[in-house]
Amino acid sequence: MLESPVTKKGQTTLRKPVRDTLGVQAGDRVRYIVLDGEVRILPVRPIRRLFGVLKHDGPPVTVEEMKRAAADGASEE
Repeated sequence: MLESPVTKKGQTTLRKPVRDTLGVQAGDRVRYIVLDGEVRILPVRPIRRLFGVLKHDGPPVTVEEMKRAAADGASEE
């Protein structure tokens, strides 16, 4: 269990194990969810962090190929 003090301004420090668990660093943002007397802290992931997450080796796929793949997938159900 980790603790940290709350300052007069209502600020606290996220201890290193918490930052590591959330994957946040200086300058990142967190979101607080208050539910039934408990608070959950979630990292806010800006869309720019997702750049390059999906990799595709090969030529770009056309819109027609995407439509065909979606239709084929829907007909398999």
